[in-house]
Amino acid sequence: MALLTPTLATARTRATPALRPWQAWVAAWLLATVWGSVLQTQLNLQALQALGVAVPLPLRALTTLQDLAGFAPLYAGILAAGWLPALALAGVLARRWPSARTALLTNAAGLGMVAAVRAVDAIAPMPVFIDATRSWPGLLALAAGAALGGWLYARTTR
Repeated sequence: MALLTPTLATARTRATPALRPWQAWVAAWLLATVWGSVLQTQLNLQALQALGVAVPLPLRALTTLQDLAGFAPLYAGILAAGWLPALALAGVLARRWPSARTALLTNAAGLGMVAAVRAVDAIAPMPVFIDATRSWPGLLALAAGAALGGWLYARTTR
């Protein structure tokens, strides 16, 4: 009878099923990409409203969808460029400190995004490539989405 009783370990794996690493990476990358694209759109529209430009809800929704189609693929590439080395390093460190795995991957994802965005800013002809990252709050908000993606990756690859 005791063999039929689910343990805490089996309940935990049911709650967060392990994915293959590439599947988990893609899911986390898509989450962070959508977060970043939607957030930068909303921050830009908010800046326009602060200048007195009317941005009604239908226009806000349409602009968000257009940015998901147009900006998100570019942001996904920037994100991947930052994530690949950052998550690889975090994975190596997590082998040495397995108890810190989730924290390492979460922080690496956020820092990798910041590093990639700042690298693009350094080589892009305009002062800041993604206007939402011009300020620290905007940069940190995008980094939070990347970190959330890193957390998702860590939790789905245990």
